[in-house]
Amino acid sequence: MAAKEAIIITDKDEMRKWTRSMRAQGYTIGFVPTMGYLHQGHLSLVQEAHNHADRIVVSIYVNPGQFSPNEDLSTYPCDLQGDIQKLKSLSGGVDVVFNPKNLYDYGNSQIGNGSESEGMEVSCVEDKGMGHETWVRVEKLEKGLCGNSRPVFFRGVATVVTKLFNIVEPDVVVLGKKDYQQWRIIQRMALSISRALSRTQVEAEKGQVNCRELINTAILTITEAGGTVDYAEIVEQESLEPVETIKRPVVFCVAVWFGKVRLIDNMEIDV
Repeated sequence: MAAKEAIIITDKDEMRKWTRSMRAQGYTIGFVPTMGYLHQGHLSLVQEAHNHADRIVVSIYVNPGQFSPNEDLSTYPCDLQGDIQKLKSLSGGVDVVFNPKNLYDYGNSQIGNGSESEGMEVSCVEDKGMGHETWVRVEKLEKGLCGNSRPVFFRGVATVVTKLFNIVEPDVVVLGKKDYQQWRIIQRMALSISRALSRTQVEAEKGQVNCRELINTAILTITEAGGTVDYAEIVEQESLEPVETIKRPVVFCVAVWFGKVRLIDNMEIDV
Protein backbone atom coordinates (compact mmCIF):
# COMPACT_ATOMS: atom_id res chain seq x y z
CA MET A 1 0.00 0.00 0.00
CA ALA A 2 1.36 3.41 -0.97
CA ALA A 3 2.23 5.80 1.83
CA LYS A 4 -0.37 8.46 2.48
CA GLU A 5 0.41 11.88 1.03
CA ALA A 6 -0.45 14.75 3.36
CA ILE A 7 -1.88 18.02 2.13
CA ILE A 8 0.51 20.88 2.97
CA ILE A 9 -1.40 23.98 4.03
CA THR A 10 0.24 27.32 4.84
CA ASP A 11 -2.76 29.67 4.79
CA LYS A 12 -4.90 30.12 7.91
CA ASP A 13 -8.18 30.55 6.04
CA GLU A 14 -7.49 27.50 3.88
CA MET A 15 -6.78 25.44 6.99
CA ARG A 16 -10.04 26.47 8.63
CA LYS A 17 -11.94 25.82 5.39
CA TRP A 18 -10.51 22.29 5.17
CA THR A 19 -11.46 21.46 8.74
CA ARG A 20 -15.01 22.69 8.32
CA SER A 21 -15.36 20.76 5.08
CA MET A 22 -14.30 17.55 6.82
CA ARG A 23 -16.64 18.15 9.74
CA ALA A 24 -19.53 18.81 7.36
CA GLN A 25 -18.90 15.31 5.98
CA GLY A 26 -19.20 13.85 9.48
CA TYR A 27 -15.48 13.40 10.23
CA THR A 28 -13.81 14.30 13.53
CA ILE A 29 -10.51 16.20 13.54
CA GLY A 30 -7.48 15.24 15.62
CA PHE A 31 -4.67 17.76 16.08
CA VAL A 32 -1.03 17.45 17.16
CA PRO A 33 0.77 20.82 17.49
CA THR A 34 4.57 20.71 17.09
CA MET A 35 7.55 22.96 16.39
CA GLY A 36 8.91 20.44 13.94
CA TYR A 37 12.19 18.48 13.91
CA LEU A 38 10.04 15.49 14.79
CA HIS A 39 11.25 12.55 16.85
CA GLN A 40 9.66 9.31 17.98
CA GLY A 41 7.80 11.05 20.79
CA HIS A 42 6.00 13.30 18.33
CA LEU A 43 5.20 10.37 16.06
CA SER A 44 3.71 8.41 18.96
CA LEU A 45 1.35 11.33 19.62
CA VAL A 46 0.23 11.27 15.99
CA GLN A 47 -0.42 7.53 16.23
CA GLU A 48 -2.44 8.12 19.39
CA ALA A 49 -4.49 10.77 17.61
CA HIS A 50 -5.60 8.12 15.12
CA ASN A 51 -7.30 6.30 18.01
CA HIS A 52 -9.55 9.29 18.70
CA ALA A 53 -10.30 11.03 15.40
CA ASP A 54 -11.02 10.36 11.73
CA ARG A 55 -8.75 12.99 10.19
CA ILE A 56 -5.36 14.10 11.54
CA VAL A 57 -3.70 17.52 11.33
CA VAL A 58 -0.11 18.12 12.46
CA SER A 59 1.14 21.69 12.73
CA ILE A 60 4.80 22.57 12.25
CA TYR A 61 5.46 26.09 13.44
CA VAL A 62 8.54 27.39 15.25
CA ASN A 63 6.92 29.84 17.62
CA PRO A 64 8.98 33.03 18.09
CA GLY A 65 6.71 34.10 20.94
CA GLN A 66 8.20 31.60 23.37
CA PHE A 67 11.82 32.66 22.86
CA SER A 68 13.37 35.35 25.05
CA PRO A 69 15.44 38.16 23.48
CA ASN A 70 18.62 36.45 24.74
CA GLU A 71 17.68 33.14 23.10
CA ASP A 72 18.76 32.62 19.49
CA LEU A 73 15.73 31.45 17.53
CA SER A 74 17.89 30.94 14.43
CA THR A 75 19.62 27.98 16.08
CA TYR A 76 16.40 26.00 16.51
CA PRO A 77 16.73 22.87 14.33
CA CYS A 78 14.42 22.60 11.31
CA ASP A 79 13.88 19.86 8.75
CA LEU A 80 10.46 20.37 7.17
CA GLN A 81 10.91 17.88 4.33
CA GLY A 82 12.31 15.30 6.73
CA ASP A 83 9.35 15.84 9.04
CA ILE A 84 6.90 15.34 6.18
CA GLN A 85 8.59 12.06 5.26
CA LYS A 86 8.44 10.83 8.84
CA LEU A 87 4.73 11.59 9.01
CA LYS A 88 4.19 9.93 5.65
CA SER A 89 5.84 6.73 6.90
CA LEU A 90 3.40 6.33 9.82
CA SER A 91 0.61 3.79 9.69
CA GLY A 92 -2.34 5.89 8.57
CA GLY A 93 -0.08 8.88 7.87
CA VAL A 94 -1.61 12.30 8.40
CA ASP A 95 -4.15 14.21 6.38
CA VAL A 96 -2.74 17.74 6.69
CA VAL A 97 0.57 19.31 7.66
CA PHE A 98 -0.20 22.89 8.66
CA ASN A 99 2.94 25.00 8.20
CA PRO A 100 1.90 28.66 8.54
CA LYS A 101 4.35 31.39 7.67
CA ASN A 102 3.33 33.79 10.42
CA LEU A 103 0.84 33.77 13.29
CA TYR A 104 1.73 37.12 14.85
CA ASP A 105 1.16 40.81 14.17
CA TYR A 106 4.50 42.36 13.21
CA GLY A 107 3.20 45.67 11.99
CA ASN A 108 4.79 46.37 8.61
CA SER A 109 7.55 43.79 9.05
CA GLN A 110 7.53 40.06 8.35
CA ILE A 111 9.71 37.17 9.44
CA GLY A 112 9.72 33.49 8.68
CA ASN A 113 8.48 30.76 10.96
CA GLY A 114 11.35 28.36 10.68
CA SER A 115 10.78 26.53 7.42
CA GLU A 116 13.89 25.66 5.44
CA SER A 117 13.45 28.53 3.01
CA GLU A 118 13.00 31.33 5.52
CA GLY A 119 15.15 32.93 8.18
CA MET A 120 14.39 33.20 11.87
CA GLU A 121 15.96 36.47 12.91
CA VAL A 122 13.66 37.47 15.74
CA SER A 123 13.18 35.83 19.11
CA CYS A 124 10.66 37.56 21.38
CA VAL A 125 8.16 39.05 18.92
CA GLU A 126 7.29 42.06 21.06
CA ASP A 127 10.90 43.31 20.86
CA LYS A 128 12.82 45.04 18.08
CA GLY A 129 9.80 47.14 17.15
CA MET A 130 7.85 44.21 15.73
CA GLY A 131 4.55 45.35 17.18
CA HIS A 132 2.86 42.30 18.72
CA GLU A 133 1.22 43.27 22.02
CA THR A 134 -1.63 40.84 22.79
CA TRP A 135 -0.93 37.71 24.81
CA VAL A 136 -2.82 34.85 26.44
CA ARG A 137 -1.74 34.15 30.01
CA VAL A 138 -2.41 31.33 32.45
CA GLU A 139 -0.86 33.26 35.28
CA LYS A 140 -0.90 30.84 38.21
CA LEU A 141 0.39 27.80 36.35
CA GLU A 142 3.14 29.67 34.47
CA LYS A 143 4.90 30.59 37.74
CA GLY A 144 7.74 28.49 39.07
CA LEU A 145 9.67 25.61 37.45
CA CYS A 146 10.62 26.67 33.89
CA GLY A 147 8.80 29.96 34.42
CA ASN A 148 11.56 31.11 36.78
CA SER A 149 14.28 31.12 34.14
CA ARG A 150 12.11 31.60 31.02
CA PRO A 151 9.53 34.23 32.01
CA VAL A 152 8.01 34.71 28.53
CA PHE A 153 7.99 31.05 27.51
CA PHE A 154 4.57 29.95 28.73
CA ARG A 155 2.94 33.19 27.67
CA GLY A 156 4.17 32.44 24.16
CA VAL A 157 3.01 28.83 24.34
CA ALA A 158 -0.51 29.75 25.53
CA THR A 159 -0.82 32.46 22.88
CA VAL A 160 0.25 30.35 19.90
CA VAL A 161 -1.77 27.31 20.98
CA THR A 162 -4.87 29.51 21.28
CA LYS A 163 -4.21 30.78 17.77
CA LEU A 164 -3.74 27.26 16.42
CA PHE A 165 -6.88 25.96 18.10
CA ASN A 166 -8.86 28.84 16.63
CA ILE A 167 -7.54 28.07 13.13
CA VAL A 168 -7.65 24.26 13.11
CA GLU A 169 -10.81 23.96 15.25
CA PRO A 170 -10.00 20.38 16.32
CA ASP A 171 -12.30 17.93 18.09
CA VAL A 172 -9.35 16.20 19.78
CA VAL A 173 -5.88 17.49 20.66
CA VAL A 174 -3.04 15.12 21.60
CA LEU A 175 -0.18 16.55 23.66
CA GLY A 176 2.90 15.05 25.27
CA LYS A 177 3.73 15.37 28.96
CA LYS A 178 7.51 15.67 28.72
CA ASP A 179 7.18 19.35 29.60
CA TYR A 180 4.60 18.78 32.32
CA GLN A 181 4.13 22.44 33.17
CA GLN A 182 3.50 23.30 29.52
CA TRP A 183 1.01 20.43 29.22
CA ARG A 184 -0.92 21.61 32.25
CA ILE A 185 -1.06 25.20 30.99
CA ILE A 186 -2.39 24.16 27.59
CA GLN A 187 -4.83 21.77 29.20
CA ARG A 188 -6.14 24.49 31.53
CA MET A 189 -6.63 26.93 28.68
CA ALA A 190 -8.06 24.50 26.15
CA LEU A 191 -10.45 22.79 28.51
CA SER A 192 -11.80 25.87 30.23
CA ILE A 193 -14.86 26.25 28.00
CA SER A 194 -15.55 22.51 27.82
CA ARG A 195 -15.21 22.21 31.59
CA ALA A 196 -17.54 25.13 32.16
CA LEU A 197 -20.20 23.61 29.91
CA SER A 198 -19.80 20.15 31.39
CA ARG A 199 -20.11 21.50 34.92
CA THR A 200 -23.30 23.27 33.91
CA GLN A 201 -24.74 20.07 32.49
CA VAL A 202 -23.91 18.13 35.65
CA GLU A 203 -25.51 20.77 37.86
CA ALA A 204 -28.62 20.77 35.68
CA GLU A 205 -28.85 16.99 35.89
CA LYS A 206 -28.65 17.28 39.67
CA GLY A 207 -31.68 19.54 39.65
CA GLN A 208 -30.21 23.04 39.37
CA VAL A 209 -32.53 24.78 36.91
CA ASN A 210 -31.82 28.43 37.71
CA CYS A 211 -30.11 29.65 34.57
CA ARG A 212 -28.42 32.67 36.13
CA GLU A 213 -26.70 30.52 38.75
CA LEU A 214 -25.58 28.01 36.13
CA ILE A 215 -24.21 30.79 33.91
CA ASN A 216 -22.33 32.42 36.79
CA THR A 217 -20.66 29.10 37.62
CA ALA A 218 -19.54 28.70 34.02
CA ILE A 219 -18.22 32.26 33.81
CA LEU A 220 -16.14 31.75 36.95
CA THR A 221 -14.55 28.62 35.48
CA ILE A 222 -13.66 30.43 32.26
CA THR A 223 -12.25 33.58 33.86
CA GLU A 224 -10.10 31.53 36.24
CA ALA A 225 -8.47 30.02 33.14
CA GLY A 226 -7.65 33.47 31.75
CA GLY A 227 -10.55 33.89 29.34
CA THR A 228 -12.90 36.85 28.98
CA VAL A 229 -16.53 35.96 28.33
CA ASP A 230 -18.14 37.61 25.30
CA TYR A 231 -21.50 35.99 26.00
CA ALA A 232 -22.85 33.05 27.98
CA GLU A 233 -26.53 32.31 27.49
CA ILE A 234 -28.93 29.44 28.04
CA VAL A 235 -31.59 29.43 25.33
CA GLU A 236 -34.37 27.18 24.14
CA GLN A 237 -33.07 24.71 21.56
CA GLU A 238 -35.61 25.44 18.83
CA SER A 239 -36.45 29.13 19.24
CA LEU A 240 -33.09 30.22 20.70
CA GLU A 241 -35.03 32.42 23.11
CA PRO A 242 -33.29 32.99 26.46
CA VAL A 243 -34.81 31.18 29.43
CA GLU A 244 -34.58 31.90 33.13
CA THR A 245 -35.47 28.42 34.34
CA ILE A 246 -34.79 25.10 32.62
CA LYS A 247 -38.14 23.41 32.04
CA ARG A 248 -37.55 22.03 28.54
CA PRO A 249 -34.56 21.20 26.27
CA VAL A 250 -32.11 24.09 26.16
CA VAL A 251 -28.64 24.80 24.82
CA PHE A 252 -25.89 26.65 26.68
CA CYS A 253 -23.98 28.81 24.18
CA VAL A 254 -20.72 30.60 25.04
CA ALA A 255 -18.17 32.77 23.29
CA VAL A 256 -14.85 33.51 25.00
CA TRP A 257 -11.88 35.71 24.19
CA PHE A 258 -8.29 34.63 24.87
CA GLY A 259 -6.40 37.75 23.88
CA LYS A 260 -7.59 38.57 20.35
CA VAL A 261 -8.75 35.02 19.68
CA ARG A 262 -12.47 34.32 20.01
CA LEU A 263 -13.60 30.75 20.76
CA ILE A 264 -17.19 29.49 20.72
CA ASP A 265 -18.83 26.32 21.98
CA ASN A 266 -22.20 24.98 23.11
CA MET A 267 -23.81 22.12 24.97
CA GLU A 268 -27.37 20.85 24.73
CA ILE A 269 -29.10 20.15 28.03
CA ASP A 270 -32.14 17.89 27.94
CA VAL A 271 -34.02 17.64 31.25
